[in-house]
Amino acid sequence: MSATAQTLRPPSRTLMFLEGRAIHELGAFIGALPLLSLAPRGDGHPVLVLPGLVASDTSTRPLRSFLKNRGYAVSGWRQGRNLGLRDGVQRAMVDLVRELTDAEGRKISLVGWSLGGVYARQLAKMMPDRVRSVITLGSPFAGHPKATNAWRVYEMASGRRADEEDSRFGGSLSTTPPVPTTAIFSRTDGICAWQGCMEKPSALSENIEVESSHCGMGHHPAVVYAVADRLAQPEGKWAPFDRSGWRSIVYPDPNR
Repeated sequence: MSATAQTLRPPSRTLMFLEGRAIHELGAFIGALPLLSLAPRGDGHPVLVLPGLVASDTSTRPLRSFLKNRGYAVSGWRQGRNLGLRDGVQRAMVDLVRELTDAEGRKISLVGWSLGGVYARQLAKMMPDRVRSVITLGSPFAGHPKATNAWRVYEMASGRRADEEDSRFGGSLSTTPPVPTTAIFSRTDGICAWQGCMEKPSALSENIEVESSHCGMGHHPAVVYAVADRLAQPEGKWAPFDRSGWRSIVYPDPNR
């Protein structure tokens, strides 16, 4: 972990209190559905959506329903509430990836919200032959594990230390997966330090900035459109997100 990552601190109390806007972001998603219908359609490949800490598949239902309507074979993670990497969780996720890829006969895309995105990255490192792409939503993989306002909840829910890494689960968290990877983050995230949610840009990795809460990121209209745009790319022809035209208004330059 870099010295910069080690010095990251959790978001301020002000930003944490502003997480209540997630409710309004859900309303904005519903209102924006006619415009979101203009997002690119998919090619039918399987997509696994992983929820955040203490959340379940219920939290990702709006995103999964939208992606299903765009033509993907979408699945939730099927493990109830995400209470951390407890016994059996890793094996169940690996088995599910194998089940979905075998059933469709195609590689899978992994979309993970917060802690679910950390899982998605690690699964891609373990199973690159089965994973087509990874998209993370506010996932704290590049900072200190305690640079969030949720690390105490994680320790209580999982029974593990927040800074305890399992080398058997994909190795170092900050290492970029060997597949096309997109990290979506927000500087106004009230749960995770946004700097720790950013990927190292490369020929197969990128960052997309949005103006969103952490708890609303899974249904924020700008996030949903970006996810659909990234998933719609032809396999083997990945290219960075195009921010030209109207998109430059909705998606700030992540390098600013």
